[in-house]
Amino acid sequence: MYNEKNIDMNQSKIIHGGEYKDNYIEHDFSVNVNPVTMPQSVITAMHDAIEFADRYPERQSESLTAELASALHIKESEIVIGNGSSELFMAVANAFSPRKIVIPVPSFFGYEYAATAGENDVNYVELSKEDDFAFTKEFVQELKERMETEDQGLLLYLANPNNPTGKTIDSDLLSEIIRFCKEHGIIVVLDECFYEFTNENKSMFQRIDEFPNLIVISSFTKTFSIPGIRLGYLACSDENTLKRIRRKLPEWNVSSIAQAAGIACLKHPEHMMKSAEYVKNEREYLEGNLKELGIKVFDSDANFLLIYSEKPLYEELLRRGIGIRDASNFRGLEKGFYRIAVKSHEENELFIQVLKEIL
Repeated sequence: MYNEKNIDMNQSKIIHGGEYKDNYIEHDFSVNVNPVTMPQSVITAMHDAIEFADRYPERQSESLTAELASALHIKESEIVIGNGSSELFMAVANAFSPRKIVIPVPSFFGYEYAATAGENDVNYVELSKEDDFAFTKEFVQELKERMETEDQGLLLYLANPNNPTGKTIDSDLLSEIIRFCKEHGIIVVLDECFYEFTNENKSMFQRIDEFPNLIVISSFTKTFSIPGIRLGYLACSDENTLKRIRRKLPEWNVSSIAQAAGIACLKHPEHMMKSAEYVKNEREYLEGNLKELGIKVFDSDANFLLIYSEKPLYEELLRRGIGIRDASNFRGLEKGFYRIAVKSHEENELFIQVLKEIL
């Protein structure tokens, strides 16, 4: 199907998805953003905001904060807007540094990047391959044993659903973890950036008043496919925690264009309902075809799949102009693990067809 290309594989390795810069990539399955096109009104809002580029944006994104509070049914005072969720992960880590930070692995590299930027002592808890990297009672028990031997002052980073596995955490189990942490003075940083793809209605944004030790972070990046705009947000009910985080963020950290995009996105709750259903159907399509090809597929609730194959899929696909995420550099994974995004049906069909040629 494709003319094979001579590529320096050592130069093409990536840490995050969507980092391919060369023109040999025709289909990028490494970046896990929404395959459903964003509403035109979001694009229009960003274009219109350019008119105000000669003025400073709102210092703390007050208008967007008000709209977000209404959408999430929480207080405006409990929200902090950031230049992408990555800025917020960093701000949280810096706000409480130095501390011991606990990160389950495999998980998103951004937590480790933020944690190691300061003087924090980072501790990793491995999820079991035998349990398909799911959060289980055994994981919780190990977590408790480790944390009970530590002094107070810990941070725990969690993702729901996790990245790169795509697995959600059982809601009762998640509540148990956060409740235990509350009793032991441990702050939980919960990443829900992919939660809206699960079509579940148990987001922890609505429970921050119950757990003052909980910081929930999300973004518009994945849901509305605007990674270049950089727009994230967090919520917490503890006033002192929010003060510390805000002090680690610069003034005017979110542009007028990003704020306008966020306000426009919030006017389209139907976009994510439609997107979640579309992603579910396409994820099942990919999963079924991958299994028929003899590839190990891990159950996912998100808009991406973690797979395993002894074939060098990364290199073979790259030679054919298709980029995937080589997941072997995720802490806790090894060679042969890959993460692929759920994309449009046409691209997913093409991906399966190319894989059949390879295998």
